[in-house]
Amino acid sequence: MFDTLEADIVVMQEAKIQRKDLQDDMVLIPGWDVYFSLPKHKKGYSGVAIYTRSSKCAPIRAEEGITGILCPPNSSTTFRDLPEDQQIGGYPKPGQLSGEVDEATLDSEGRCVILEFPAFVLVGVYSPATRDESRDEFRHAFTEAMDVRVRNLVAMGKEVVLTGDLNIIRSELDTAGLVEQLRKEEVSLDDFFSSPSRRFLNQIVCGGRVVGTRDEGREEAVLWDLCREFHPTRTGMYTCWDTRKNCRPGNFGSRIDYVLCSSGIKDWFIDANIQEGLLGSDHCPVYATMGDTVNHNGTTVPITDVMNPTGMFEDGERQREWTIKDALPTSAKLIPEFSNRRSIKDMFFKKPRATIKPTTATAMPGSQDPPPLTITISTGPEKDSWAQGDLASSQPSSQVTAPPSSGSTLVASPQKPPAKRPAVASPAKRPQKKGKVTLAKEPSKTGASASQGTLKSFFKPKTPVPSPSQEPTGTDNTASATADISTASELLPAELPPEIPSSNQSSKGSAESSAKETPLTTGPTDDKVFDPIENKASWSKLLGKRVVPKCEHGEDCVSRITKKPGVNCGRSFFMCARPTGPSGKKEDGTTEFCCKTFIWSSEWKPSSSASLSG
Repeated sequence: MFDTLEADIVVMQEAKIQRKDLQDDMVLIPGWDVYFSLPKHKKGYSGVAIYTRSSKCAPIRAEEGITGILCPPNSSTTFRDLPEDQQIGGYPKPGQLSGEVDEATLDSEGRCVILEFPAFVLVGVYSPATRDESRDEFRHAFTEAMDVRVRNLVAMGKEVVLTGDLNIIRSELDTAGLVEQLRKEEVSLDDFFSSPSRRFLNQIVCGGRVVGTRDEGREEAVLWDLCREFHPTRTGMYTCWDTRKNCRPGNFGSRIDYVLCSSGIKDWFIDANIQEGLLGSDHCPVYATMGDTVNHNGTTVPITDVMNPTGMFEDGERQREWTIKDALPTSAKLIPEFSNRRSIKDMFFKKPRATIKPTTATAMPGSQDPPPLTITISTGPEKDSWAQGDLASSQPSSQVTAPPSSGSTLVASPQKPPAKRPAVASPAKRPQKKGKVTLAKEPSKTGASASQGTLKSFFKPKTPVPSPSQEPTGTDNTASATADISTASELLPAELPPEIPSSNQSSKGSAESSAKETPLTTGPTDDKVFDPIENKASWSKLLGKRVVPKCEHGEDCVSRITKKPGVNCGRSFFMCARPTGPSGKKEDGTTEFCCKTFIWSSEWKPSSSASLSG
């Protein structure tokens, strides 16, 4: 997936997992670091993740949550109470939030991850959607906290990139059929864009549609909508579609996913667009591309110099590789289940190398000399070598290259050698290996299950299985067997074996003939080999082209395409081939009209705005 996206930072929303659901292929991706914010209580709900390509960028700080009320892993100190040099900053101040929902509740659903690079602060969010009125209070409180945090960061002099699924429509260009829908609901555009969430977005984005005077504290816009900056009048630039109505083929959707940036780095971006061709979700990706060189503090520098910690890049040249020591406390690679782990690729391609780890030294008994420096040599890779994301061997650690101190001794074995193994091991002391216990399978008493078919049964006619207590001595039993065989002959075009009577044979003398018939067996018989050409024709009937339906006149229908704008625009349906309007007079003097029956194809979905005349 990352190879397809060709991105260096990937922000995901609606991960819909909890920490216990994390797997190796989500965390241990060679060359990538990842930061999660997952719901604390609800299962399969929300969740945000940010992946960073270690060869291009590495954050210097990372936080979970929008308010700073949460704590880093293995710490009881909140992010906002950390030392100033460890804070990202911009936390809501007393009085800035209305307090409708407490801050701990706002950050309990896994809706925000914040990473700080030397160049800017990246805020990845998944804003609550408008479902029903019961969530309005939470939605408004989260939107308010997001607005306050972004504005506080900009006021500190930091550049900000806000991206993710905001679940907000910014203008009438960003949703299909809005004007018609509002006209039916008798709602004006001003009233529609005056809702709290849309008002927030239009007041924080430059050029937004603000109805009336601006709110207090939101007097100035601080972010730019990058997709609209590069495509200001483009219509149909939607990022989300209703999957229940299958609206994506007709591009009847909305634009609710954004990449917003502050004014100081607006000129860094050379392109921004959507990737509507990538399927797999009800949303499509939105991207923004920065140039290779940017203007930072009045100086043109390579983008890699300001996207990594100091000393990792200089003039666009890498000075040192990223290691696991560069991972921040909130990195998923440091979760106990995944730390000190290697990827499968490293196991196959990286050669093991010796690492020297000093251990505790003790004085030798009866010796006046200082204790020797005891060093254990292991041939496994270092604990952080798997996280470097390339196949080249990393530099040895300082422990390996540092020479022992003067007078110390390098020993490759423990201080006290183990006792030698006796030449002949005692049978009593050495337990014997347990042999594998093989459990014999019990033969099935009834054979294959009645509901479980075999592949051969698809190509052979079905044969009735009479009860052991019944014998075909009467007309009723023969008729029953004949009916069963008739059903099988209708399903398969292949000819029946000659010893089994078909449904079109005469039933004369059924009692005598049934007694002379070959006894029916329960197992399959291999006496008859069916022609594969006949079987191919049978399957072709099932997998062939769709049969054109008939109208009420018994005539073939014709296919038409819906041209009316809406959910069903561009979809096909069948209708009567006769022309519309009256088709003649009946004998009783009444007028006969053409067929009004519409046969919609399987891809058509009903909607409130669809009509048969479409």
